[in-house]
Amino acid sequence: MRNFIKIFSAVFALSYYGVEAQQVVKRDTLSGTELIMSMDSKINDALSGVEDKCARTAAVKNSDFGDDDYSKPTRILVPSRELTKAEICSKNPRILGFKIQITTVKSNEEANEVKAYFRKRFPNLKVETDASLRPNYKILAGSYFTKQSAAADVARVKEFFKSAYAVQYRIFCAEAK
Repeated sequence: MRNFIKIFSAVFALSYYGVEAQQVVKRDTLSGTELIMSMDSKINDALSGVEDKCARTAAVKNSDFGDDDYSKPTRILVPSRELTKAEICSKNPRILGFKIQITTVKSNEEANEVKAYFRKRFPNLKVETDASLRPNYKILAGSYFTKQSAAADVARVKEFFKSAYAVQYRIFCAEAK
């Protein structure tokens, strides 16, 4: 058994040394900078074949539109007008918007008391607890696309909660004002 392990390890070591690595210089397709890699020649040949196949596919696709130069970057169309809220929401149901951070408390019981008090004062604003900072709890209200759209509600909330301010937060697009 010992001899088998020795023979196996010797064969493995010799086969490992049989792999030839060479330096390959490739051009980056986006910026054109050179990239130097060390790899086996067989792997380089396989990668070159795949890259050539991709280039031919791109050339065929572009020649369908009368464009023979497949090295041109694809064009991204940007609308000349501002997108509506419905268009934004259809693509991204959750977006980065704003919420009003009412206060931060130390326990869940305190958070529930603050939320109940807030709901009595502002029944039209949705209030929630963020427990990501345990043992602290953030009390957050409303959902807004911009800080400016939250400004009027922040001013009203500040009458009862002096520490209230607008914070950037992930919101459901459909609920936002």
